[in-house]
Amino acid sequence: MFHVTFPGIGLEFDIDRVAFSIGDMPIYWYGICIAAGLMLALLFAFWKARDFGIDSDRMVDVVFCATIIAVICARAFYVAFAPFEYESLWEMINLRDGGIAIYGAVIGAFVSGWALCKWRKVPVLPMFDVAAMGFLIGQACGRWGNFFNQEAFGTNTTLPWGMYSEGTYNYLAAVQQKLAEQGVTVDPSLPVHPTFLYESLWCALGFVLLLAYHRRRKFEGEIFLMYLVWYGAERFFVEGLRTDSLESIGNIRVSQVIALVCVVVGAIVWMMLRRRAAGKTMMVNYIVVDKRLDGPAVLSWPASEKAPSEKELKERIEALVAEQNEPKDEPGEKAEEDEPEEGAGPAETEAAEPEEQPAEETEAAEPEAQPAETADEPAAPAQETEPETQTAEEAEPSEMEKKDEEEEDDGDDHQR
Repeated sequence: MFHVTFPGIGLEFDIDRVAFSIGDMPIYWYGICIAAGLMLALLFAFWKARDFGIDSDRMVDVVFCATIIAVICARAFYVAFAPFEYESLWEMINLRDGGIAIYGAVIGAFVSGWALCKWRKVPVLPMFDVAAMGFLIGQACGRWGNFFNQEAFGTNTTLPWGMYSEGTYNYLAAVQQKLAEQGVTVDPSLPVHPTFLYESLWCALGFVLLLAYHRRRKFEGEIFLMYLVWYGAERFFVEGLRTDSLESIGNIRVSQVIALVCVVVGAIVWMMLRRRAAGKTMMVNYIVVDKRLDGPAVLSWPASEKAPSEKELKERIEALVAEQNEPKDEPGEKAEEDEPEEGAGPAETEAAEPEEQPAEETEAAEPEAQPAETADEPAAPAQETEPETQTAEEAEPSEMEKKDEEEEDDGDDHQR
């Protein structure tokens, strides 16, 4: 239990680190604040996943696994740079005694998130954009756990919101020698900077600004780079006020070095990519994986527009399935129908045409419709055929000629 006061604004109240207990196990406000921040960040990710072209079902696996890895890395980072040595392995892994570093969580989450996105076929940079905004929510909520623990505060201040409690007094009194070695002088009996409050408000403001800007983004990963610059700038200055920082490199604290690198690298990369994307329309690409489709399909819309609703998305997917299932003419199928079969002669092609021609034209065309000649059996010349036909006609007189001859014979007999 701490009696916390803000002398400059006349506020004072008692706070207890323990929210409630389950049997003999106490549940701390610190854990509740972190869990609340994680839950709000997850709800936000589900809300905005489609705006960034992310399938929320596949995103769950990425978030779940990355969260576990982030907690492990946060603890490992703290243990590695803690200003004291742990006596046993149990002390190193016992999170209930406190001690995690946000930078370890950020590094672990994004590195593992990259691998998990590759595994679950989630677009990496859009996922980083959503995760960055989720981190701002989590940090804004989680920092209030430091308030209940009365930790993560700064040096003395005369500002109206200066904070004092038994927790601040006891800690500062215990580290006077260490702070003196760093050239820091602090009076434990005076109010101190509530640096946890500064970071909470800064992260909340950053979230609101990025939320208002996200439809105007020009390239994938822009929100992530803005997060690095925004949070790094705040952390660099606020870390300089804190009295419980991790190890230092010379006169610069480790967290300040990381923050400075984030600001410089993030700003340079952002300016380069922003210049490259100038004048272009940012498009959101939503990957559709449906068993009815032959493979993954992509639905696109401008980032400045609202993402399609669940109903609209289903309609567009059904349209893709219908388009794929439409019967299509095979290339060259129509041409094959129009062309004659291989080996057919010109007579077969012309034989179909007379059906639409008058009878007179058909009779006139018949003499031309001779069978095609082959190389092995050459056709006989027309001159040899005509005499044979004439001889047959002369050898067999017609019936009319026979009748005339009979009438002449009768006439002769009558004259006789």
